[in-house]
Amino acid sequence: MPLFIVLDILSNFVFFYPLVMSLVWISGALLFRSRLEKKTHQSFRTQEWPKVSVLIPCYNEAETIEETITMMDRLPYPDFEIIAVNDGSKDQTAEILHQLVKKVDRLRFIDIKQNRGKANALKVAAFASKSEYLVCVDSDAVLDDYAIHYLIDNFFFHGERLGAVTGNPRIRNRDTLLAKLQILEYASIIGAIKRAQRILGKIMTVSGVVVAFRKKALLSVNLWDTDMITEDISVSWKLQEKFWDIRYEPKALCWMLVPETISGIWKQRIRWAQGGQEVLMRHSNIMLSWKHRRLWPIYLEQFLSILWSFSWIFVTVFYLIFANTWFDRLIWMTFASFFLVLLSMIQLRVSLDIDAQYDDVRSLFFFGAWYPFIYWLLNALIVLFAFPKAIRSRLQGGDALWTSPDRGFRK
Repeated sequence: MPLFIVLDILSNFVFFYPLVMSLVWISGALLFRSRLEKKTHQSFRTQEWPKVSVLIPCYNEAETIEETITMMDRLPYPDFEIIAVNDGSKDQTAEILHQLVKKVDRLRFIDIKQNRGKANALKVAAFASKSEYLVCVDSDAVLDDYAIHYLIDNFFFHGERLGAVTGNPRIRNRDTLLAKLQILEYASIIGAIKRAQRILGKIMTVSGVVVAFRKKALLSVNLWDTDMITEDISVSWKLQEKFWDIRYEPKALCWMLVPETISGIWKQRIRWAQGGQEVLMRHSNIMLSWKHRRLWPIYLEQFLSILWSFSWIFVTVFYLIFANTWFDRLIWMTFASFFLVLLSMIQLRVSLDIDAQYDDVRSLFFFGAWYPFIYWLLNALIVLFAFPKAIRSRLQGGDALWTSPDRGFRK
């Protein structure tokens, strides 16, 4: 095939794929808001609530774990236990948890001496839990007062086939430019995508920082995979392959810390990208199964997003190297990029307006001028670097160990 035809195909794909998907996310988010997202505040005081087990896996979280558990203990949910699992931490996490057990009556503490990974820590906590509903929370997270109520209420409303409900992560640290950009990302990308995916019927992944599970559903898929780097993505696919439903509850707010350095964001996103690619490799058989056809759109979207990253890098590098020869195509790509930036700003504005009822950050809208370039460039490079890691992980196997992520600058 002649080179100019290949470049035309790839150039059109690089332009039209994000164009189409942005329109899908915008329309899906608006449909979710109008059909599924009630604006009225719900009163939970007259209902009977089941016992809930809150699972908190920890690895080197001495700076955050006391605050997380102390705030968790103050939540108004009537009946819940807290199970904290120290997964072989090398800092003072275990000592802090030993002291907290004496102060917090509902806290139970499991001390694993060797780091075996987050999935293993969650499995240990699940086996120790005393309730049918498990709420998994990261060790830097602070739940909104009624977050557990909103999560568990979905299990009453949507019936026995509901296996998990994912909450709405919000960012606590907001002082730096990188933190502000991530606030915009969580609103315009993550929030919009989850809303749109829920309209399509399936969700790529629950948010590991705040999610509620029906224990029976988890047991039916043998809990979390200990050999997958992102246990939340993996368990989401396992549940949906077994025809358990997953819902998104935007009212279940969870305040978390995010990286505020380029290196911290890079490591975090490499892990996310690697986990997504591992899941696509493991679950590729669904594309041959008619009974799993409702998962096809989500699988294809993830596959095409990876393909788009490689295509974007190839086309961009090629045109920059041969700018003189292909000057007319370079001009076309430049104008196309400006159009995509404009569309991304529209998506950002729509998403910020939708999320304003929970966390009004519309004042940050003009920081979005930086957002498309940084996000697209960084994401494409992350996919490129994560790909060999995902292949190597699938070939080698073994437990997927974790490290404590960058929690930003603490004051």
